[in-house]
Amino acid sequence: MRTLVSTDVGDLGQEVRRLFEDLARRRGDRRQVVSGECLPLLDAFETERTIEIVVDVPGVPVEGLRILIKSGVLLIAGEKERGEPGWRGPASFHLVERDFGRFARAVRINAAFDAAGVRARLRDGELRIVLPKIAERRGREIVVQIETGPPTPAPAT
Repeated sequence: MRTLVSTDVGDLGQEVRRLFEDLARRRGDRRQVVSGECLPLLDAFETERTIEIVVDVPGVPVEGLRILIKSGVLLIAGEKERGEPGWRGPASFHLVERDFGRFARAVRINAAFDAAGVRARLRDGELRIVLPKIAERRGREIVVQIETGPPTPAPAT
């Protein structure tokens, strides 16, 4: 079952920009996101009936996520705000390992799936996207019946 292939987001640049613009419009109440590098970890796996994508997004609210499927590519975009220190007064960081900022992850889906049945759930910092598989119709043999009799008139344009 080798139907999943991760891909780069470079060829989806316009869609990524559009998703980021949508995030900025819809989350006007948030603090300005400081640029950072954020690359949430992702698992992609296939079962007998589904293709599932699981992304670690701790600290990212549902309002900070967007999912788009286009041309066989599942695109997940979002932004994670930098957390504020939990103590009072000024502080200096000595070590910063937690990611923050905007991110986009893309997974090419090389299998037939039911786009209308795709579900996504965010729970406990884990985004799980489930794509129900359908029977592949490409490459299948289709027998075309041949009619006899007078030709059918072409529709008027």
